[in-house]
Amino acid sequence: MNLIPSFDEIFGEETPVIIGVIHLKPLPGSPLYDGNMDKIMSNAIKDAKALEDGGVDGIIVENFGDRPYLKRVEDPETLVAMAVIVKEVIREVSVPVGVNVLRNSAEESLAIAYVTGGRFIRVNAYVETIVSDSGIIEPAAPKVLRKARSLDAKIGILADVHVKHAKPLGERELEEVIIDAFERGLATAVIITGPRTGEPPREEFLRRAKYINKGPVLIGSGLRPDNIKLLKYADGAIVGSYFKKKDIFSPVDRERVRRLVELAKKYSKNK
Repeated sequence: MNLIPSFDEIFGEETPVIIGVIHLKPLPGSPLYDGNMDKIMSNAIKDAKALEDGGVDGIIVENFGDRPYLKRVEDPETLVAMAVIVKEVIREVSVPVGVNVLRNSAEESLAIAYVTGGRFIRVNAYVETIVSDSGIIEPAAPKVLRKARSLDAKIGILADVHVKHAKPLGERELEEVIIDAFERGLATAVIITGPRTGEPPREEFLRRAKYINKGPVLIGSGLRPDNIKLLKYADGAIVGSYFKKKDIFSPVDRERVRRLVELAKKYSKNK
């Protein structure tokens, strides 16, 4: 049996897979935490239900409000808060739930998923070193895979390649990093993003990622109805910004979720 589950094992065989994002407001331990953990939890549950009702295939919980992000979160109050929220989200929905502890707390994300019943994690720097506003971040694959082995944790790994809000250190080609993510990092899927939150990736990058045919490719930012054809080169997308009517912290709009999911499924059948 493989250490890391396949994409189909987590999400099923039908594509495209649309994963909705719960952008948590600032958690305990972060600079902007307002002291109201109950409200954070309530908002997360409402977003989770709206995403599931809208038809998403999975949900990822992200500590988006904890800016500026630490390279690796070690504050126990933040990690405990994240775990409690993830567990409650999993109780409320039937779709697979994942974890992303920003900026690159891969081992912590894996541990939270393991103890709560999460099915996958997202890792921003997996097999490449990146330069970001959080500093220079080294790849997480060597440690997170050893942690997965020690726990016997069957948890998927969605690995960013040339991730947003950062630049890779060095001049490795996109294809090289993707191959390493699958062959050395055993990734479940790779994620291709635009340069910033809410901005789509370049079509050329998606085409190149899909062409090498090493494994599933996800659009990691900026998918909207007006660029749904980007799914021609992807097996799905992680969608956050479009599902909100206003800013990133406004509630998930169920109708926007339903509209995009229906368009994505329809496009996939007709392409």
